[in-house]
Amino acid sequence: MRAAASPAGFGYPIESSPMSSQEFWEETGYRLLATDANGQLCVTDAFLRAQLARPELAPVASSCEAERALFESLQQAPMRVVAKDVLAAVANPDVVENYRVWLRFRDRLTAKPTLEQSYLACLQAGINDIPPVLFNQLTAVLVRHVLGDDVQPLDARVAELFFRAQLITVTEETAVLAADQETIESRAQNQGFDLMRLLQQGSAALQGDELAVLNPDNAAIYWARAAQHDTVIYLNRQNPAIKSLCTLMAKWVAHFLGVKIRVTALEKIVDKKWLWHLGLDAQASGILNDLYRGNPVVQARLKRIVCLFKIEFEDPSCVVARVRGKPVYMAMAHDEAQLLKLKPQNLLLNLPLAA
Repeated sequence: MRAAASPAGFGYPIESSPMSSQEFWEETGYRLLATDANGQLCVTDAFLRAQLARPELAPVASSCEAERALFESLQQAPMRVVAKDVLAAVANPDVVENYRVWLRFRDRLTAKPTLEQSYLACLQAGINDIPPVLFNQLTAVLVRHVLGDDVQPLDARVAELFFRAQLITVTEETAVLAADQETIESRAQNQGFDLMRLLQQGSAALQGDELAVLNPDNAAIYWARAAQHDTVIYLNRQNPAIKSLCTLMAKWVAHFLGVKIRVTALEKIVDKKWLWHLGLDAQASGILNDLYRGNPVVQARLKRIVCLFKIEFEDPSCVVARVRGKPVYMAMAHDEAQLLKLKPQNLLLNLPLAA
């Protein structure tokens, strides 16, 4: 059985993005994309060919002739229409399903002229037939674009929260650490030692080949380790990583919606008449909803909140009348398994915008 398909897009003859002096997340294919006159992303044939070469779709020794012919035809023209009988001729049903997923995803992205517009259209229409792995890869490309090329290493590491689940651990000194879930689980399984214990002991136990906690003195190590996702950050409210996250969220909203906001971290919400809130993940949404409605929330559940935030709008007129001039509150929280899974799309769908 072969794994599920990977993300793709569409191809337009637009000038490619300029190269950066500091490359990272090369596996996303970002440098194969192009930009239009408004600075939005358009997918090229080169990007599609790179995605087709992934193991989920690329032929293997046991592939039939029909599968090989389909692959070659899409390599030559990634936007070509694939007839049902062409798919039906492929012998391996798993491969057929992978291509169906890939083609459906490609068609979702070609519905609008730019990747940003297609992403928003899928969100606003409530389309949920995009597998999480594809959606996360699409988000990675988009957040890479929002970051730009003048990027500090801590900003790049924080941006991984938008598309990679984080394992949250509170150390013996009450520091809140975020480590990449996939990295932690794979290394703990393969190497047979307790990375969770090391996380709980704090940064002194982690500095080394396995994991490293980023701080202002060593942040540059991120560039060499970006592809391994093996750096750890502090998510305490007063830590620089939270400030980076606030800045990124403001850039994300401005890029997609053209709305300028200020995001600041809060110690607590002191507002008995708050009017609007949103969760940056499913856990936070549930907790804030219950607090807003006056439902009891046990202390153990409240402790899952990693950070609280406040949004203020630079132009109050862009907000619905009843919320105008009032803050919007946000939270992010981990689940029972200590996993933090941010949903940056919530920022694009759940703001109280007038239009």
